[in-house]
Amino acid sequence: LSAVGRKEEALTANHEAVDLRRALAAERPAVSNAHLAQSLNNLSSHLSDVGRTEEALIAAQEAMDLHRALAAERPAVFNLHLAQSLNNLSTDLSAVGQTEEALTAVQEAVDLRRALAAERPAVFNADLAQSLNNLSSHLSDVAVGRTEEALTAVQEAVDLHRALAAERPAVFNADLATSLNNLSADLSDVGRTEEALTAVQEAVDLHRSLAAERSAVFNAHLATSLNNLSSAQPCSAVFNAHLARSLNNLSARLSAAGRTEEALTAVQEAVDLRRALAAERPAVFNADLAQSLNNLSARLSAVGRTEEALTAVQEAVDLRRALAAERPAVFNADLAASLNNLSAGLSAVGRTEEALTAVEEAVDLRRALAAERPAVFNAYLAVSLNNLSLRLLAVGRTEEALTAAQEAVDLHRALAVERPAVFNADLARSLVTLSIDLAAAGQMEEALTADREAVHLCRVLARERPAVFNVNLAKSLHNLSIDLSDIGRKEEAQTAIQEAVDLYRILAEERPALYNNHLVGSLEELAIITRSNV
Repeated sequence: LSAVGRKEEALTANHEAVDLRRALAAERPAVSNAHLAQSLNNLSSHLSDVGRTEEALIAAQEAMDLHRALAAERPAVFNLHLAQSLNNLSTDLSAVGQTEEALTAVQEAVDLRRALAAERPAVFNADLAQSLNNLSSHLSDVAVGRTEEALTAVQEAVDLHRALAAERPAVFNADLATSLNNLSADLSDVGRTEEALTAVQEAVDLHRSLAAERSAVFNAHLATSLNNLSSAQPCSAVFNAHLARSLNNLSARLSAAGRTEEALTAVQEAVDLRRALAAERPAVFNADLAQSLNNLSARLSAVGRTEEALTAVQEAVDLRRALAAERPAVFNADLAASLNNLSAGLSAVGRTEEALTAVEEAVDLRRALAAERPAVFNAYLAVSLNNLSLRLLAVGRTEEALTAAQEAVDLHRALAVERPAVFNADLARSLVTLSIDLAAAGQMEEALTADREAVHLCRVLARERPAVFNVNLAKSLHNLSIDLSDIGRKEEAQTAIQEAVDLYRILAEERPALYNNHLVGSLEELAIITRSNV
């Protein structure tokens, strides 16, 4: 039922299974507790699917407790089940913002499965790889930020899946592709752009082969018997869905490497695949289609096709609004993300009032989400507030823009105090926006203070990871130069803009499509300041 989008019916059926097994376990716990735990694990998954995250966590916790008690008595039999419950529990803990507890749970799952795999690698290496994938995901979570450790974990998962796929490709190539997708994300997080691109390209190739093979298999069955049509469509859909996911990720990596046209081609294919899937099973695939449309909008914008970008993101908003109307707990966060992007798209074509309306709705949604789960959503709220500030300034509401920017800075500063490696870059971006608003309000000294802090943060980040943060440093230096020039400190302004030019020149040599416009803007600013110094 769940696989065809009938999630509420699936949940009802699973509730009934739990009730039946709970009654059996009450009479004969030694016999039925294991079955009850399994049903609770399934219940947790179905509750999560419909956005009832707190109830999902309760079910997962009960399943884990039952499996822990069983494993204490018979570890040889139940440690593998305990590991699976811990895996599931970690996902549900993460969903409610309990990131450290989620990490603890998945680390225990890895430890259990590592011990099992040491004794019987042929049986348990696949499970170990699954838990390592999950461990990597939790380590790289924005609220944890242990990116290097995440990379180590997912690399081990890839190595395990590669060995398994070498022996049994028909069974494990799909899992290898999933691990490669995750590896690509973690490589990207640490600035290893080309390696990230290589990994996701391999994932796409694997998924494309799987989709082609399975399609051929089921088309042959179809030629023999129309009965097989019903089974062919879901199986073919599964592999096309995986291919679309990998193409989405490939698009992101190509974009990061400055290969904008190829990035656009990849995400357009993902949209086409998901549109076909959603046409047949909208309840299952509309959410995925909306995600790809969101990404398509960004890629179209990057190549200057602003009207088409706006059309794509508007469709994403429409899809997500419909999804959120039915299941707000699941889809309000996605709707807010698309509204953020819609605001940027509207701003790019000069529709400033509509852009402001869109980002105001995004802020309202994220404020409500952050009120319930601040550990998860404060970072996203800060991003929307930053964008709100820019939109308010564009319509001349300077004081309100300043208020929004200050709130964004305050949120990012609190996050950066706890996890500087994760949030200092976001804090720097908010400080740049704040400096722009302060300058517009005539508070030039305060603007310069914000500028200098942003430059300092970006300089530290760029020293550690220049491939990722040199562009942030260049932008903050450009902004500092403008504010210094505005108050007559021309020599300092010239020094700052010259450094920005030097950085952009290096960036533009490597990725001209991404950075030539920035280089031109900085050169023009340098020329203006130089003339005024003569």
